[in-house]
Parts: sequence; structure tokens; C-alpha cells
Amino acid sequence: MKLSCNTEKDQLIEMLIRQLSNFFIISEKEIDILWKEFDQVWLRLYKCIKLVDNKYFIIDGIPVINPYHSGQYLIYLYFYSNICSSNNEKQLADKIYYLNKIMHSCDIYHEVSLPESFFLEHPVGTVLGRAKYGNRFFAMQNCTIGGNKGHYPIIGNNVRLYSGAKVLGNSIIGDNVTVAANTYIKDTNIPDNATVFGTSPHLTIKYL
Repeated sequence: MKLSCNTEKDQLIEMLIRQLSNFFIISEKEIDILWKEFDQVWLRLYKCIKLVDNKYFIIDGIPVINPYHSGQYLIYLYFYSNICSSNNEKQLADKIYYLNKIMHSCDIYHEVSLPESFFLEHPVGTVLGRAKYGNRFFAMQNCTIGGNKGHYPIIGNNVRLYSGAKVLGNSIIGDNVTVAANTYIKDTNIPDNATVFGTSPHLTIKYL
């Protein structure tokens, strides 16, 4: 596994500990958990970044993590929070989730299951709820995926949401779908290989 990073493992973990300590009370047990879970976080980060089509993620054919690239650091924090949540370390997961929200103005709760590979471009104001997400999910600023009357969307593979897009409720978004800026989809199915724009129930769908 090749993953280039301009910061050493110890420095990455210590930086996260300092960031958490600036806002929250962090116990020695929680610090030990951060060290213990790092390798799993790093593996998920590698699997994510190697599939992202972005010039800052793949350089000379090698996946690169830059902790000072906010889009990458958001992914790093999400994986940490999600792994801690899965291991029933809920309080630490809450703190990392909250730190991610503070630093990036993006709301991804640690119990939300994002796919192996995803990327949020300029993620300010984006909220990702408890949908089912396909691989290579992409979203820009001010996007929302959330529920309606207890139903949540199913998002296919290679779905792209542009700024201000919203997908809510009992919606199924097919593979290779582009959701145009400021589109509002609620309780509506979108077929594969399409671009959609407008507002439910009066959406316009164009096929690729």
C-alpha cells in the first residue's frame, strides 16, 4: 500500500489530540483509542483517496494525503469518528464528529455510513443524513441528504450533487446521476445515467 503523506503518523495523531483538547475534555483512555485505531483509519483513507478523481489526491500515480487540505482532513476525521462509533466508543465519536463540524462547517454524524470512496468539494453547509450511499459519492457546498416521514434516500454509485442540491425522503437515485445545482428531489426516483434539475414533483431529467 502506497500512500504519501507530508506528515508523520505520530504528528498526525498528536495534532488531532491537540485539536480535540482545545474544545473538549479528552481522557487518557480516549487518547489510547486514537493511537489504537489509527491504522484502520489510514487503510480506509487510502481506499477512499485512491478512487477520488482530483488533482490534489493523486500525484504521479500515488494517492497523497495532505492534512492541511481541508477536504482530505474532513474525510480523515469522519473515518475516525465512524470507526470509534462502530466500536461503541460513542463519546469519543461524538467529540470527533463535533470537531469535524467545527472545522469544516459540514454535518456528517458518526453513525452515518458513507461509502468506501467519497469526496466533498467546498463542503461548507453540507448535511449528509442516514441514507444508503453508493461508491464514489460526490457533493459540493450546501447540499442536503435527509429524511422525510421516516424514509431516507438510496444513492447509487457515481452520484454527483452540485451546490445547493437536496435529496430527501423515499427517493432512489440511480447510478451515474448528476443532480444539478439547487435541485430539490423529494420522494422521487431518478433513473441511471441521467442529469436532473428542478423541484419535485416537476423535475426535468435528461439522459446521458
